[in-house]
Amino acid sequence: MKDKERPLILITNDDGIKAGGLVALVEVAKKIGDVVVVVPNESYSAMSHAITVKHPLYVKEIKHKKGVALYKVNGTPVDCIKLAINKLLDKAPDIVVSGVNHGSNSSVSIHYSGTMGAAREGAINGIPSVGFSLLSHSYDADFSHTKPFIKKILKHVLANGLPEGTYLNVNVPNIRKLKGVKVCRQARGKWVEELIEREDPRKRKYYWLTGYFKNFEPEAVDTDEYALENGFVSVVPCTIDTTDYKHYDNLKNIQGELQV
Repeated sequence: MKDKERPLILITNDDGIKAGGLVALVEVAKKIGDVVVVVPNESYSAMSHAITVKHPLYVKEIKHKKGVALYKVNGTPVDCIKLAINKLLDKAPDIVVSGVNHGSNSSVSIHYSGTMGAAREGAINGIPSVGFSLLSHSYDADFSHTKPFIKKILKHVLANGLPEGTYLNVNVPNIRKLKGVKVCRQARGKWVEELIEREDPRKRKYYWLTGYFKNFEPEAVDTDEYALENGFVSVVPCTIDTTDYKHYDNLKNIQGELQV
């Protein structure tokens, strides 16, 4: 394949420029296409689809060599995608890839995730987009077993595209012997909040947010949570359109009752 035919791959993350998951993702992507990395200069975990509006954004080019360019931004993952598409790139990327996140983004965690916020922003701009996550929060996590799956999924999306408004949420168990890939739906569940209350030296109360995930359907075999618990890479196709079409018709039928 000639260089001019190589796809343009835009990469970001929410763990910051020093994250091991980013290194692993770039190592795979640069063998497939030309890579532009635009990432936050620090961790912006759990920022969801946040954007910066209260202070200016600054971009610093870290390195630029054949096949890979790297920029850092004092903003969120979504800021990074917006800057790349609107200012840094000469053309639209062929794919947006976010991750590899340190920690799971399965089930409802997608709504909190900065990693998946960036993938969603790519899809909003009409670009096939994928977010990758490894089920380990360790700074020294080993991402080697994720690479074959990243390569396979990236090549598939580049070759076949995704439906308009659709992006993929890919989670990988933190085990060496994976059983394969399962295309799943998002499990129903929630984070049960446990706010730890403490007191500072000035006797002011403050709180640390913690908690645990509760799966509402642990026996359902078609969910991402089930796949991950059983040693499979989960792939969930997600959509920008959040309309509840089942309830849409019901509300349309009674909309006259809602008039003031």
